[in-house]
Amino acid sequence: MDALIPVINKLQDVFNTVGADIIQLPQIAVVGTQSSGKSSVLESLVGRDLLPRGTGVVTRRPLILQLVNVDPGDARKNEDSDGEEWGKFLHTKHKIYTDFDEIRQEIENETARISGNNKGISDEPIHLKIFSPRVVNLTLVDLPGITKVPVGDQPKDIEVQIKDLILKHISNPNCIILAVTAANTDMATSEALKVAREVDPDGRRTLAVVTKLDLMDAGTDAMDVLMGRVIPVKLGLIGVVNRSQLDINNKKSVADAIRDEHGFLQKKYPSLANRNGTKYLARTLNRLLMHHIRDCLPELKTRINVLAAQYQSLLSSYGEPVEDQSATLLQLITKFATEYCNTIEGTAKYIETAELCGGARICYIFHETFGRTLESVDPLGGLSTIDILTAIRNATGPRPSLFVPEISFELLVKKQVKRLEDPSLRCVELVHEEMQRIIQHCSNYSTQELQRFPKLHEAIVEVVTSLLRKRLPITNEMVHNLVAIELAYINTKHPDFADACGVMNNNIEEQRRNRMRELPTAVPRDKSVAKSPAGSTAVAGEPPASGADTDSAKAQAAGPQGEQDGMGNWRGMLKKGEDTPGSGPGSPLKGAVNLLDVPVPVARKLSSREQRDCEVIERLIKSYFLIVRKNIQDSVPKAVMHFLVNHVKDSLQSELVGQLYKSGLLNDLLTESEDMAQRRKEAADMLQALQKASQVIAEIRETHLW
Repeated sequence: MDALIPVINKLQDVFNTVGADIIQLPQIAVVGTQSSGKSSVLESLVGRDLLPRGTGVVTRRPLILQLVNVDPGDARKNEDSDGEEWGKFLHTKHKIYTDFDEIRQEIENETARISGNNKGISDEPIHLKIFSPRVVNLTLVDLPGITKVPVGDQPKDIEVQIKDLILKHISNPNCIILAVTAANTDMATSEALKVAREVDPDGRRTLAVVTKLDLMDAGTDAMDVLMGRVIPVKLGLIGVVNRSQLDINNKKSVADAIRDEHGFLQKKYPSLANRNGTKYLARTLNRLLMHHIRDCLPELKTRINVLAAQYQSLLSSYGEPVEDQSATLLQLITKFATEYCNTIEGTAKYIETAELCGGARICYIFHETFGRTLESVDPLGGLSTIDILTAIRNATGPRPSLFVPEISFELLVKKQVKRLEDPSLRCVELVHEEMQRIIQHCSNYSTQELQRFPKLHEAIVEVVTSLLRKRLPITNEMVHNLVAIELAYINTKHPDFADACGVMNNNIEEQRRNRMRELPTAVPRDKSVAKSPAGSTAVAGEPPASGADTDSAKAQAAGPQGEQDGMGNWRGMLKKGEDTPGSGPGSPLKGAVNLLDVPVPVARKLSSREQRDCEVIERLIKSYFLIVRKNIQDSVPKAVMHFLVNHVKDSLQSELVGQLYKSGLLNDLLTESEDMAQRRKEAADMLQALQKASQVIAEIRETHLW
């Protein structure tokens, strides 16, 4: 079972090669306050002086220390070293360190390189592997000591930074927490145990180490603490004796310190000597880590398999390195054109769920946006009754008309039909914008391979944009012509319009009969001619020649007030002009009414005939406008589809090939971005590491270690 720990070390090596921390491997993290003796405990486990020592903050970067037990006879055979013990750093690759003073100096140099020379800290770890026949297989992490007050160039929130760094490591559920506390401090105030309980409240993976047993005040001992009577720890408490700074200065070896430690424990704590000390601590850590690894391996295997599948998929999405440029370029062009057309048709592989896209949005533009916009256009919008009446009178010229002139209807209905052109052109613009959006959609979701070749992507976008830009004025011209066609010939014989006219004629005829019935029947038709007060002749039973004549007759019969009303008939026909000759103070026409000088009244009541004529024109305009609007609502989407959408779909492939498939452009277009090449390399390295890790776990099954 002890062989499980080298397996974990091998897995750690695998993931160290790719510089990734995606797998949380079982390890032991050493936590304690500043100068509590953490580094001394680690050196005791290694058996050599290899860590920086001193007062204040010494450990300023996490140190991941892997202890590998090797057979003394195979040491020189397996590694290029001159002794039985040696070390290797990850950042120095394959360099072998046999001088442990040189290892300590390299730790200091690497710490200063990242964290600076003035007490700054960093969360980037240093990886060190120690090979020795005198160590047990362990993986330990030496973390910066918990501190309260910043010193040197440390930031003001140094306490928070260190705590976050410690929590980052011990929050790993596969991590055993080695909480180090000095014996000459109160265990109830132990910062190490406090931090450990935040992530391990049940204490299932926390082991307490009590250091500096020899420095307790005279007359006191740590018996209650070591027995777990002060603060019980589920995995136990182990006491050790560290070398003092004087011992270190005097070059006292770790082996001599362990021997003196054993003598001290036998003298001060004879009943507990066999359950305390550095050697017992090493065996306990080895046993705990071994069992912890055994419990973690099933979940670890599952995690590795899942990640391997994810990175395999990621690597596939990045594509293989280009070998045949011509075939690759043609393949990418064809795939983009196919995906573009499929997005319009609604058969694309990647379908948006958050918003309408492609052909669905074009359909929405045709039948919702454009359709509702046309339906919201009022057939009589912008036309007032006075505008209609003015058009009727202008169309009759100097002579009063007996019937409503047809030219006034054509003039007004063309004005209204013209209002349909702007919404139609806006419809073309919206479809054009959506087809531009489809380019980005295909680039982001459908053809991720294009991200590998940024220049090819830019070229494809430019070609498609140019094609759309070229088709836009052609489509606009066609839509403009559709409206112009409707304006070119007002078809009053249209079946729907003829039916509407028939209904209106029947209504008018019915109204005429009703008026005829209201006339006196006792007066013979040949005697119904009478002189009007103004000397004009009026025929009973027939409408007057014009609304102005009738109004004038009424005005004369009504006296001065009637004259004022009669002059109101000129509103809308004559404009206010200059004074006419002979109208001055000495003129014989002085006192006469100049119709051009009469103020135009704001409004007046229309005569029955004027009202009837306006209603006829309004109904005709509305009827014909609805017919044209229906035609436009049907023909504009068809024109847009034919001249823009379908044309782009049909010619996109040939346009891309013609513009881009040229031998002189191959190297430039298929130049891969540095970012994509780097990501592919990282994904390939990680996949290879995961596959190696899977093989390592398979070996565990074969050797029945699991």
